[in-house]
Amino acid sequence: MPVPASAEQPRRQRRDIDPRRLRERMVRGLAARGLADDAVLRAMLAVRRDLFVEEALRCQAYEDIALPIGLGQTISQPSTVARMTALLDVRPGMRVLEVGTGSGYQSAVLAALGCRVFTVERLAELCARAQAVFRQLGLTSIRMRCGDGTLGMPGAAPFERIIVTAGGPEVPRPLIEQLDSPGVLLIPVGKRRREQRLIRICRKGGQVLQEDLGPAVFVDLVGSHGW
Repeated sequence: MPVPASAEQPRRQRRDIDPRRLRERMVRGLAARGLADDAVLRAMLAVRRDLFVEEALRCQAYEDIALPIGLGQTISQPSTVARMTALLDVRPGMRVLEVGTGSGYQSAVLAALGCRVFTVERLAELCARAQAVFRQLGLTSIRMRCGDGTLGMPGAAPFERIIVTAGGPEVPRPLIEQLDSPGVLLIPVGKRRREQRLIRICRKGGQVLQEDLGPAVFVDLVGSHGW
């Protein structure tokens, strides 16, 4: 039986999608917006964002937009991931804690930069999905745990870098305690939900310095030291 033209066209369009070509276009767009960190650009080029979104949304995977991943969560837009990764200033071999695994895309970008990634996600369904993609991509440098990310991962601490990909009312004290010296913690903070400031905390010796990097909008950081 012939396939109706209306059904055949979306199938043909999906087959025509070239993830590598779309990633190259995405990376050119990031560079045009001012991202000058070559290592981050190479990592964004290396990681297939389309594998971290639902199949129905893969045609939008390389647009600079956030996409739903279910359970009220999103995968951040590529420019946000690139900016936060650049601000974290990682180096190969660094131990990095990520709070809020979500789709797993940010973890994969950090792994592509040569980091040893420790990531925590509170939602078991998202944990299972992210782990499946990590296995598919052979990302053995990522260690994942399902639980309250605001408590960090004390058994694996200290961490040279900590990145929080959800916004809470304050900086969780356990994360500061698990930050190495020298170390950098990047987190959206705000007293109102979905209305935060991106804060970078630098720890060196006995000093803990805080820098406001401007407005940010993230999903809620839920846990003992979150909402």
